[in-house]
Amino acid sequence: MTFRLKRRAAPKSWTVPRKGTKWVLRPRPGPHPQERALPLLLVLRDLQRVVANAREARLLLGSGSVQVDAKIAHDLARGVGLMDTVSLAAPLDRHFRLVTDRRGKLVLTVIPSTEAAVKIGRVKAKHAVRGGKVELTLHDGRNLLVEAATPYRVGDSLKIALPGQKVLEHLPLKPGALAFVAGGSHVGELARVERVEVRNSPQPNLVHFREGFSTVKEYVFVVGEQAPGITLGEGVAR
Repeated sequence: MTFRLKRRAAPKSWTVPRKGTKWVLRPRPGPHPQERALPLLLVLRDLQRVVANAREARLLLGSGSVQVDAKIAHDLARGVGLMDTVSLAAPLDRHFRLVTDRRGKLVLTVIPSTEAAVKIGRVKAKHAVRGGKVELTLHDGRNLLVEAATPYRVGDSLKIALPGQKVLEHLPLKPGALAFVAGGSHVGELARVERVEVRNSPQPNLVHFREGFSTVKEYVFVVGEQAPGITLGEGVAR
């Protein structure tokens, strides 16, 4: 089954020309919403230009030279989403993370090889399961089973090792935390959390920042305390 959409109808967050071929590959349905994910073909051909066309991209994937989140990728329509890592094996030997810049565009930022198997995931949901455990769902759809006594809350971030999903660091959403804003009018900025405002449903909870603005809680990714715990790139404003 071919996943495609008209180029002119592609999300504004995609860094693809609006003129050209009529159709463009659509990301296969997955954990990331379409406006926050790019198909792997566009990452390799349009953003990195390591291949000239889909045929060359298939050959590259067939050689096992491309990894997404430390796992070998085989599908050109595989969606690469926010905070995902992409690695190209030798002789290219390049590593990237997908982030959002100040224009709201999905861009690849170069990261060191040591970060290719590390990512930050935002806790999207949690619920109790049998055996006194708690299951956490991260923004990229992955599920983690943790002890009920762990202090992880919805809105917190977890720095995890890939592909095994071992939690390396807990980054709570609290006053003073350094956060990356992934949406809204301040998209692509780093800011200090001042407070979290809990509002009655259906209004979304807000996060207020010391820099004098606020945004919905869903857009906020805690990335560190004094400095980001991962490389976010030059396109991110401070």
